[in-house]
Amino acid sequence: MHEFADIRGCEAAFPEIEFAGRQARARAAVSAADHEALIVTGPETIYWLTGRQTAGYFAFQALVLPSKGEPILLVRQLELAGATANTWLHDIVAYQDGEDPADALVRLLRERGITQPAMELAGWFVSPRLAGRIARGFGVEELPDGSSLLPPLRAVKSPAELDAIRAAARYAQSGLSAGIAACAAGSDENVIAAAMLANATLAGSETMAMEPLVSSGPRSGLPHMTWRRRTLEPGDAVFLELAASHARYHAALMRTVWIGAPPAEASRMMDCALRALDAALGAIRPGVPCWLPHKAAQKVIDAEGYTPAFRKRIGYSMGIAFAPDWGEGEILSLFTGVDRLIEPGMVFHLPATLRSYGAWTVGASETVIVTETGIEPLSTLPRELTIR
Repeated sequence: MHEFADIRGCEAAFPEIEFAGRQARARAAVSAADHEALIVTGPETIYWLTGRQTAGYFAFQALVLPSKGEPILLVRQLELAGATANTWLHDIVAYQDGEDPADALVRLLRERGITQPAMELAGWFVSPRLAGRIARGFGVEELPDGSSLLPPLRAVKSPAELDAIRAAARYAQSGLSAGIAACAAGSDENVIAAAMLANATLAGSETMAMEPLVSSGPRSGLPHMTWRRRTLEPGDAVFLELAASHARYHAALMRTVWIGAPPAEASRMMDCALRALDAALGAIRPGVPCWLPHKAAQKVIDAEGYTPAFRKRIGYSMGIAFAPDWGEGEILSLFTGVDRLIEPGMVFHLPATLRSYGAWTVGASETVIVTETGIEPLSTLPRELTIR
């Protein structure tokens, strides 16, 4: 062990036993796939297995998970103390600035007798060039791809994870409530964004994996717009969405505001969006496939003739998130063709939005926990269009 052993686990988000259980499940998956070890590169999965979190994950890091034995974490030297503090790991190795991390990883694995590892290749943080250098260090053009092994294990949350998500939802509601209160003619998008960020943070939120979405007027009719100083005027729609976090676990919430009386068409679209959301929420229960809630929402939208205003999935999994995304949509979607059965302990965010592109967006969302009999919604904020 290195010189920082005395601070081991002092910043850990969960007790050591929580991570031990996750590691055991992960080792079983690696072993079942007949891999000697898995090189884990995604920050979300590294965190799920160890509690490792830092703003410095832009630098290469890798967790080596043998099919038998304890995990080994490789980090940049500057990150060694933090990695020790926020994990319960005994085996953490550092590489130096100026050192090729691919060489450092290959050398580490060879020293530990691992010569035929698989590797997560589908993540955002390992380039094809770097993955190729690592593979060639083992004398092959490409390592076996183990990207699909561990993310599915994250879909069903433990009680500790669910408690973290409930806390994040409280922070998100505080932030969104403040954003709604800040909406008024003469205010601007930056004031609203500042209110959302400040109040979510004051309520308890830690760093968020993505910035809040704040857009008004014609900008509100464009997906995923962020604030840019626009002054609110009478007749504007205002689209508000954010996710807050607790121990890197996120919960999201979205609502719509109108400055003055909305057009009749916007009101009709809002009514349709809310009924679609209700239909999707009503379809979520253990044992049904993930496509069913989407189908329920789509049926409502299609019947009203708003199919072109939707054209997306109704929901996606929530849990651990690092920038650039606050969701776990790469793990699980509520969408056509997704046959995995819904289970208790899954968590979903369902944004039911309808857009008149370049004019407005209306709708609302909920983050919900799947229970033994249905769902536990995590907000109490009214879903209706707020008139300011």
